[in-house]
Amino acid sequence: MKTTVIGTGLIGSQLAAELTARGHDVTTASLSSGVDLLTGAGLDRALAGAETVVNATNSPTFDEQSIAFFRTTVGNLLTAGERAGVRHQVALSIVGVDLVPELDYYRAKSLQEELLRGGPTPYSIVRATQFFEFMEPTMSWTSDDSAVRLPATPIQPIASADVVAALADVATGAPLDGILDVAGPDRFTLDEIGRLTLAARGDRRPVLVDDRAGLFAAVPGDVLTPGPGARLATTRYRDWLAAAN
Repeated sequence: MKTTVIGTGLIGSQLAAELTARGHDVTTASLSSGVDLLTGAGLDRALAGAETVVNATNSPTFDEQSIAFFRTTVGNLLTAGERAGVRHQVALSIVGVDLVPELDYYRAKSLQEELLRGGPTPYSIVRATQFFEFMEPTMSWTSDDSAVRLPATPIQPIASADVVAALADVATGAPLDGILDVAGPDRFTLDEIGRLTLAARGDRRPVLVDDRAGLFAAVPGDVLTPGPGARLATTRYRDWLAAAN
């Protein structure tokens, strides 16, 4: 089966390798290969012969401009996919994305899902929780030399490799015409995972609970954790940290 993976970042590059290892014919598409989702340039060539398309792209910004980005790029991808006879459109999204309208980027991703559901092609949406790999960048937003400030937001993070495995399974199966949540096995608060991360690298700065700090300060309750029926991965954050340090 031929699959086109749109995007060659953290997820897209791993997904292309995983699908290839499973014996599938994979084409990758990104700006570096001459495919521009904003203009549609190169899409017809990238989708030629593809049965499935996996959209693992990201907006270059996380502000209000991301809404226009997804409106344009998803529209171009669905139109080109229909021309090419694509039979399954898969998108990577975020657990709880439709429950945090205060965040521009989450509203943009919700729009992406809405456009996919209303499009001409059977679809699958894989919503993942926060990636292990993004924990340190998240902490850096609210850190200084003396302390790290984080809200006590509940999260259930997942290794990117486990997200890739779930995406590969969905992409090679029948369209869900719905949503699959994927998450890691353990639930933490964001300040707790901050302490674990600092301890693993020998950083003695304290983590202070500040419910106004950072991007996730706007997130209410436990909306970033998966609901019933989620696919839970087996990689644990503590084990991943130990292997990475």
